[in-house]
Amino acid sequence: MADGSASGGLRDARGRLIDPDSPLALKAHRTNLLNVTAEALCAESFNDEPRRLRIGGTRSEHAVLFEALDESPNSLIAADIFQHYMAFTFGLNPDFSGAEGTDGRRRYRASYLRLLKGWLFDSNNAEGAVLKGWVESRFGLLPTYHKEPILRFASDAWRTYGEEKVATRFHNNNINLQLDLLYEYCQWWMRRGWPDAPMPSRASHIRLYRGVNDFEEHHIVARPDKRTAVLRLNNLSSFSIERDIAGQFGDYILETWVPLTKVVFFRDILPRYPFKGEGEYLVVGGDYRVGVSLL
Repeated sequence: MADGSASGGLRDARGRLIDPDSPLALKAHRTNLLNVTAEALCAESFNDEPRRLRIGGTRSEHAVLFEALDESPNSLIAADIFQHYMAFTFGLNPDFSGAEGTDGRRRYRASYLRLLKGWLFDSNNAEGAVLKGWVESRFGLLPTYHKEPILRFASDAWRTYGEEKVATRFHNNNINLQLDLLYEYCQWWMRRGWPDAPMPSRASHIRLYRGVNDFEEHHIVARPDKRTAVLRLNNLSSFSIERDIAGQFGDYILETWVPLTKVVFFRDILPRYPFKGEGEYLVVGGDYRVGVSLL
C-alpha cells in the first residue's frame, strides 16, 4: 500500500514520489492468490524475468480436467474437453440460459464465454468490470480505467466500477472460479507445444501490439525517449498479435514483449467458439516498457 509520509508527498512501497492525480493503481495493491506478490508482478522487472504463476489450488482441485487434457491428441480435442468440463461443472449452455431447475424452467447462469464475448465487444461494459474485478482479486492489481480514469477510491469512477463488477447479472455461478480455470487452461495450452500455436512451447514472451489515440487509459510512468515509454497498463488490457489490426484502433502503435504468464485468453485456445477479433489477446497489466510508433 502506498504511504504518504512527513518527508513530503505520497510515496509508493519503494519510496518513490507519486503524483496525487495519478491512477489509484499506482498508489495501492491488493493481496492476491498467486505465488508472486502483486507488487512484484506489477513491476517492469517482472516482465524481464517472468515467473510461472499459479492461482492457488485451481490445478489440484480440478486435477481430473488437466489429466484429461494431457491425454488429448490435438488442440481441437483439448478445447472440446475443456468446454465440456466447464459446461458440466457449472451448468453452462451455449445460449447462456443455464440448466433447468426443479420447476423445469431454465435460468440464466453467469458464464466465462459470455464475459469474453462482452469484453471483445466493449471492455468498459459490465462484463469488462467483472473481468477486471477478477484480475483485482486473483492478481492483486487495481484497474487504472473503467469508462474513465480511476484516480481514487472516493470517486464516481471507482463507484461505477465497483457496482458493475459485483452485479449479480454476471457475478454469480462461481464466475471467478470459471475464470481461474480459463487462465490455467490458457497457460497449459501455451506450454503444450501444439504445431498450430502462435508461440513455441518453450517461449517465455510473445510480441504484441496495441493501437491508441492517446494515453488516457495508460499512465506514463517514464519516457526514456520519443520511441520508448514505460506505461502502467490497465489491470486487464487487450493487445493484438497483428500490427495492422492494432492500427485500426489508433494512430499510435504500442509494441511490447508480453510474458506468457500474463496472457489470460486468446481465440486459438477455443477455436470452435465464434469469437470475433481473432488476433486479440487479453493480458494482465502492470508496468510495461513499450515501443511507440506512428501508424
